[in-house]
This record gives sequence, C-alpha cells and structure tokens, in this order.
Amino acid sequence: MKALKIGNLLAQLPIVQGGMGVGISMSRLASAVANEGGVGVISAAGLGLVYKDYSPDFDKATLWGLKEEIRKAREASRGKGGLIGVNIMVAMTNFANLVKTAISEKVDIIFSGAGLPLSLPTFLTEGATTKLAPIVSSARALKVICRNWIGKYGYVPDAVVVEGPKAGGHLGFAREQIEDPAYSLEQLVPEVVAAVREIEQEHGRKIPVIAGGGIYTGEDIYNIMQLGADGVQMGTRFVATEECDASDGFKQAYIDAKEEDIELIQSPVGMPGRAIHNSFLQKVKEGLKHPKSCPFHCIKTCKVEESPYCIMTALFNAFRGQLEHGYAFCGSNAWRTERIMQVRELIEGLKEEFRSARAKFGE
Repeated sequence: MKALKIGNLLAQLPIVQGGMGVGISMSRLASAVANEGGVGVISAAGLGLVYKDYSPDFDKATLWGLKEEIRKAREASRGKGGLIGVNIMVAMTNFANLVKTAISEKVDIIFSGAGLPLSLPTFLTEGATTKLAPIVSSARALKVICRNWIGKYGYVPDAVVVEGPKAGGHLGFAREQIEDPAYSLEQLVPEVVAAVREIEQEHGRKIPVIAGGGIYTGEDIYNIMQLGADGVQMGTRFVATEECDASDGFKQAYIDAKEEDIELIQSPVGMPGRAIHNSFLQKVKEGLKHPKSCPFHCIKTCKVEESPYCIMTALFNAFRGQLEHGYAFCGSNAWRTERIMQVRELIEGLKEEFRSARAKFGE
C-alpha cells in the first residue's frame, strides 16, 4: 500500500480509523492504529459522559476529556510515525469549542461531518499545524465547502473523506438513497475525485481523497483505490480489536450479529443511521417512550419533544456494555465479525489481502 500524504504529514499506511462515538474510538484505539502507521481517530462525541467524574457539567467534561484523550494518544504513539486525528461533528452544540481545543492541543487532523463544516477554517490560530478534512457524501457537498473555504478564507482542504451509504452510525443520505446504486461508494468516489482534481489544478495543492463506508477487506481497499481514492476510512473493522475502547459487551454484539440484524433506524437527531437490532430498538419500534428530558443539549438537530429516547445516553450505555438500555451503531458488514484480535494482526491481514488482490489483477 502507498503511504498517505496529507500536506506535510505522512501516514505510512493509507488507512484512517473512523471516529466512533460514544467512547468507541478514544486514545487506546487511535494510538494503536497510529503505531501501525495509520491515522488513529478519537471521536469527540459524548466524552462528557465518559469523563463525567471530572465535572457534572457536560460541556466542561467533554472539553477536558478531549484534551486528555489527545494527550494520552500522543504519549502512547510518540515516535511511531502514525498520525492522530479527531472526529468532530458539525451538529454538536459545542462544535466551536471542541475544534478550538483540538487545535490548541495540536492534533494532526480534524475530520468533520454530520453537516457542512463551513466555519472550520475560522478556528485556526496563527502557527496552527492542524490539518482540516471535511467528510462529505457527494461531490456537490465538497464543491459547496470548497467555494466557502477558498472564497472566504483562502483555505484549501488538506484532505477530504467521501463516506458512502454502507457506513455505520449516522448517514448523510436520504432513506431512499441508501439502497440506490447511484449513491454507492463506487459511484461517489470517481465523482469526488474528479471534483478534487479540478480544485487541485486551480490551486496547485494535492488533496488526498479518503473513501469510507462498507470497506472491510484488503481487496476492498485495493478496489476503491483503483477508482482514484488515495486512502480509506474503516470503522467497523476496528471495533472487534483488543485495543478498541468499547466494552467487551459492545464488541460481542458485533460477533453475535447476523446479517439480518443490521438495520437502518431513524435517529433522534433527524438522520438515518445503521445499527445492530436488539431489544432496546425493538421496544422503540413498539412505541415505548422514555422520559422527554434533555440532560445534555449536545446535538443541534435533536428534537427533544419528538425523541423516544436520548441518543447520547443510549450510545453511552452501549459503550459500557449495557445494551438492554442502548444499541450499537455499526457498518453494513458488522455481521462478518468473527472474533476479537489485536490491531496489529488486523492490519497485517489487510496488507496481505491487499497484496493478494494486486497480484490477482496482474500488478
């Protein structure tokens, strides 16, 4: 596999570990991926619950938790050659403070989606070294962001992630688009690559395209890179690893899942999402309503008065293995998970599958 170059940064492995909240990808997983030469990513979502012992104030605990996780990841991966990133959703109510914190802690790169991160460059301070990468679901969205960033701030994205409809968690697609072949990752990547090439030519900057959503094997990596992607984003594969920050119960939900258990849900934040069916989601379908209170005010688009449950609490419960009170987000291939392994073993397996695919197709 070719290295992934993002500005003046270099990841020896073109694999970005997808940011997964609440608590699924924190410093332990991110540093393990970085230590293998990839880009390890901490999810900022819900850290206020993980660090609630620091402060009962959700925002204060979130910002403290983000600092702590970045510092711990840095310490655990120092000198190993990989990169540490943070995933910050635009939909978070404390988006601005999370971005400022990540930049002040000198994280290598911020990945931002769940909305258009139009204001992201405004938070860069003088001398800041953090790279900025929007997450998009179409070439059109990328063009909107680039017109805004370049036109208003003179800032060209350092990288772009194009995320297809087979991804886990919240999806940037209408429900009817998710199963439509016209919106498949294989269709989206060439379109985004073409748009990126135009921007590169105009501004004389290389913008690596990172493709994610449903990529599971080394052969998948090979195939999507043949379509023009410079790297891949993988989340689901890293859940069933020893270094993943989730509880054993969360990981076991992946191992136990069958293909028919992977379902689309309507999230309280107003977007479709993909998760593993369980008793909690069944009760939601049957109309069970939880108390309509909002203890966190964490997501801008969450309609408390219409929500059957608090998504932050549900995901935090799942992170702790209390799946009777929550559920596990996952990608479309989560049912293929067979066992828990070390990140190093997973990476070596992906490399071998990639080499086999390259040999099979005559390279």
